[in-house]
Amino acid sequence: MTLNEDSFTNWKHREEIAESMIPVIGKLHRERDVTVLLHSRSLVNKSVVSILKTHRFARQIAGAELSVTDTLPFLKALTALDLGPSQIDIGMLAETYRADDRGLSVAEFTAEAVAGATGANKIECREGRDVVLYGFGRIGRLVARLLIEKAGSGNGLRLRAIVVRGGGGRAGEDLVKRASLLRRDSIHGQFQGTITVDEANSAIVANGNEIKVIYADDPTAVDYTAYGIKDAILIDNTGKWRDREGLSKHLRPGIDKVVLTAPGKGDVPNIVHGVNHDTIKPDEQILSCASCTTNAIVPPLKAMADEYGVLRGHVETVHSFTNDQNLLDNYHKSDRRGRSAPLNMVITETGAASAVAKALPDLEAKITGSSIRVPVPDVSIAILNLQLARETSREEVLDYLRDVSLTSPLKRQIDFTSAPDAVSNDFIGSRHASIVDAGATKVEGDNAILYLWYDNEFGYSCQVIRVVQYVSGVEYPTYPAPVA
Repeated sequence: MTLNEDSFTNWKHREEIAESMIPVIGKLHRERDVTVLLHSRSLVNKSVVSILKTHRFARQIAGAELSVTDTLPFLKALTALDLGPSQIDIGMLAETYRADDRGLSVAEFTAEAVAGATGANKIECREGRDVVLYGFGRIGRLVARLLIEKAGSGNGLRLRAIVVRGGGGRAGEDLVKRASLLRRDSIHGQFQGTITVDEANSAIVANGNEIKVIYADDPTAVDYTAYGIKDAILIDNTGKWRDREGLSKHLRPGIDKVVLTAPGKGDVPNIVHGVNHDTIKPDEQILSCASCTTNAIVPPLKAMADEYGVLRGHVETVHSFTNDQNLLDNYHKSDRRGRSAPLNMVITETGAASAVAKALPDLEAKITGSSIRVPVPDVSIAILNLQLARETSREEVLDYLRDVSLTSPLKRQIDFTSAPDAVSNDFIGSRHASIVDAGATKVEGDNAILYLWYDNEFGYSCQVIRVVQYVSGVEYPTYPAPVA
């Protein structure tokens, strides 16, 4: 057999294994509310090729072979356990099993590693939590996609309604347009599923989930209980109100909490999931998910501060253009943002650096920041220049950040790439808050410069969902537990 024939046979064998994994992953998800992960990446509703690619990517960042032949035994072992709602990382199971020298079988090791999700310890399925989207723009539609994707998965979040301003035409025409924008996206592609319009009930039906479309120009005009909505979390995607007084307008009958997808002002808590989400008070009704850039820089900044100490830093953001800029030169309240977004690099302000203090109050280092908008529609990069409290080397920093991305509590926030030819388009659809670019990282003595890619639309939307899950009380634990 030639090398090419051998490679093809091996591929077909792995393809067959991945195909056999799909119904097992689906059954665990549907029947037991278990989400199967591979190094923090969900394998639920993934194709054969996607499962194989996820294994290959995990191998690249872990620096060790990881194949479906390695993870399949752990997946099979899970089916024999009395599991409750949870997230279980079979990549982490395989990696930690390799390092275990006690001679346990795969079944014994798996049962021990996920003991908190089994038997008397397991969490029972909880009643879902209603969610309302106020505003249906770029972030609103991506958050909607994520909520629909998670429906019935045990995450317990049910998208019940979308509140928008009247379109000025017939309600039916408006519904069709909004459904079309949810169905197709020029950057993020087709919606994975089916979407229909129910004009009679003013609703969009996505993958069988009925989502009411409510028309209102004023938050105080809506009584959500009239739509059967109760104890809901409202996600404000408009950015129109950013302080507690303005956001309090949303606290109407049927709404329990308000989450803002923009930096909050005044005493509104700015939350970066993975860093300070555990500081949210149970009775807090209004909070902010900060900005996409704040979410991109704060997790790696915390990681570097924890290991090396940070004396001072500066972040320069090269940011994709957004809808608040003009397509062609025109009047804008901000001087430079009035110039054509797709034709220019535009220097602008960023509040991300000042927001660091809200998310990391124990960090005494002064962080400054500036931003340039550039002619790409999505994915940005933050260049984080840090003076550390001790000297180190590039190799040490990269090894540390690779480990953080794989095993730490920040592994859902920080990703890692060693691809030598990585460019911005490669990170469209990334679910992490930021991705460390190993090839671009520079370290000399006590100075470290990190290049952090981030999908400022989708990655940020994933962070918003994580915060909503946390405050909803229906977020389930992950096994094996991340290394603190």
